[in-house]
Amino acid sequence: MSTKERNVDLQKWTGPKRPYDLIKELVIALVVVTVLVGACAAIFGSPDERAVTLQQWSQSAPSDFIATATGELAGTTISAGYGAPYNKAAEGLSLGPLKLQKWAGVTIPVNPAQDFVLTPLKSSIDPDVAIATAQWKSANVDQQSKWATSYAAAIEKAGDSSKVTVDATFGPVPVIAAGLLHLAQEGSLDGLLTTQITPLPGDFTMPMLFLADGGYFDELGAQQHLHGDQWGMMNETGSYPGQSWLWMFSFLYQIEPFKSSENADSQIFAMLFLLNLGFIFMPKLPIINRLPRLIPFHRLIWSRYYRENNL
Repeated sequence: MSTKERNVDLQKWTGPKRPYDLIKELVIALVVVTVLVGACAAIFGSPDERAVTLQQWSQSAPSDFIATATGELAGTTISAGYGAPYNKAAEGLSLGPLKLQKWAGVTIPVNPAQDFVLTPLKSSIDPDVAIATAQWKSANVDQQSKWATSYAAAIEKAGDSSKVTVDATFGPVPVIAAGLLHLAQEGSLDGLLTTQITPLPGDFTMPMLFLADGGYFDELGAQQHLHGDQWGMMNETGSYPGQSWLWMFSFLYQIEPFKSSENADSQIFAMLFLLNLGFIFMPKLPIINRLPRLIPFHRLIWSRYYRENNL
């Protein structure tokens, strides 16, 4: 800034003045916004959908529910191979040599077969389910895996669990899956899973992980354009504007190398962290901090000011 510009900035204002009531303006703005928000809420309502429950899933897509329960027993679902903070099945997200997810460790231990299927079935009063569960527990790990993977493959081939002819090849798995389906359809499973971690039904970790392992929840997300490749992070359910300020996050998920990377989350957060640091320290960065002088675009915006003061 030149000496002349600095002197102009320090001059006392001698132009026209008018009274301004800040409190009055604040009250008017508050009242107007309150009325508008209340009216819009009354007319349009909330754009959010009702929470998806295990009961809804089991009633709408019973075959998908049974296939997912079988996958939990086989250890082939997303939850079973997720890694920290739920288990040690995978290293999880990393950033170069930094094993971020692995270093964070297992803080919420989850055993999908035990937590999502076997433990809730203790509440079943069906004697056949009790016999099937006991048979499963008495078998070794290899036999359990063989039963579950065979039944999962049969369901996938048939396209519907109701079309699978049950035989001894599947062991107790069909009875176990059917027993869990019954608990879910009557609404018991939602309560049983939300109280596994705490006695009060306020922790939805277990039902959300189980629900996310199936195809039903994923299809609902696709219908609402909430997938990552649909710019889902900044979308809202229904035809409502979403979180537009998240456009930068969503944009990076659409381009390479992030689009096909298994560590896209950590890489994108690191990229945005660096960009924010760049904005913070921009006045200190050589060459960049001189751009306003080299490209005086501000003089075009404030042309009248500069013209009147002969700057």
